[in-house]
Amino acid sequence: MPRMQVYLPEDLYDLVKKRQLPASELLQKAVRAELRRLDLLAESNKYIAELMSQVGRPNAAERSRAGAVAGRIARRAARRKAG
Repeated sequence: MPRMQVYLPEDLYDLVKKRQLPASELLQKAVRAELRRLDLLAESNKYIAELMSQVGRPNAAERSRAGAVAGRIARRAARRKAG
């Protein structure tokens, strides 16, 4: 397995050592998660671009309605999480 040198701020290094965390394993998981996030973001952007080429850009009223729907969904999720 190839090796890579990684630098941590001193406070973070101290916490990793204090808690005896497996730094290499944590880094691998974090890098995989970030790569997945970037892949999903790229796919989302590609889908949105394709969708806009088919139906056009949303107008102000459509954006406002979408924002309201997203707000309701977020509030509902927050209530479920709290309760």
